[in-house]
Amino acid sequence: MHQCAHHHPSGQSYGWAFAIGVILNLGFVGVEAFFGWYTGSLALLADAGHNLSDVLGLLVAWGGYALAKLPPSPQRTYGWRGSTILGAVFNGLLLLVAVGGITWEAIGRFLEPTEVPAGTVIVVATVGVIINTSTALLFVRGRHNDLNIRGAYLHMAADALLSLGVVLAGFVIMWTQWSWVDPVSSLVIAAVIFCGTWGLLKDSVNLALQAVPPGIDCGDVQSALLELPNVTEVHDLHIWAVSTTEIAMTAHVVRPNLENDDAMLRAASDLLHAKFDIDHTTIQIERSVNEADCGQAEEGTL
Repeated sequence: MHQCAHHHPSGQSYGWAFAIGVILNLGFVGVEAFFGWYTGSLALLADAGHNLSDVLGLLVAWGGYALAKLPPSPQRTYGWRGSTILGAVFNGLLLLVAVGGITWEAIGRFLEPTEVPAGTVIVVATVGVIINTSTALLFVRGRHNDLNIRGAYLHMAADALLSLGVVLAGFVIMWTQWSWVDPVSSLVIAAVIFCGTWGLLKDSVNLALQAVPPGIDCGDVQSALLELPNVTEVHDLHIWAVSTTEIAMTAHVVRPNLENDDAMLRAASDLLHAKFDIDHTTIQIERSVNEADCGQAEEGTL
């Protein structure tokens, strides 16, 4: 006997946010790259390259977001929901590549210093602060509940901070004529991106490997199921992410007495959704562990 319950979160629509973000950032990439080349500013060129990777990152996140809305099929019983996880992984890897590129160019600029017109750098980077901050605000509400949206937000929030760093570097160069500030600011940019990216990449890879999502403890879930009426044991417990917003769980519960199992299953589903935000719950009821052929029914295992 089993029960499969689904709680589908309504969620906020981000299609328009992705469209606005891509248009704004693509336009700014062209402006920033031109002035970076014209002025010889590595900080501007590095920021333009990172912004270009952000456009690609936004497109990937947008694609995952759109694919996740496609309905299930006989071949893909969960639909394309997992594409949001792949999008988050790709964005994390893309940011690491950007870190490597920026670092490499900064080291080269230390070896061959170039004079930078600070005034142009300040103006262009200030525009970047405005555009990146505006784009980040489009995703600020969804960053805690969706790793895919978090990836898009992280790109934009980091760029806003980094563009601000370029502005500050421009003022320092204007006041001191220290050309080495430009590559130093690029290295700071790379360090900030790396620190912000590591958590995103770790969480997204874990979800791709069907690890238990962050914030959920298998022991707590098992204890909650054991508190249900007349449940004496829980085993074969599996918890994984269907997408960056949906969590699934399967479990075998031992309930020796013949009772109203449907009521218990509904109570279990509601409990798991309310307490752990688990959206897809499948529970198999067994009358005895000895009579069931369960791979993880041994004592002391989940």
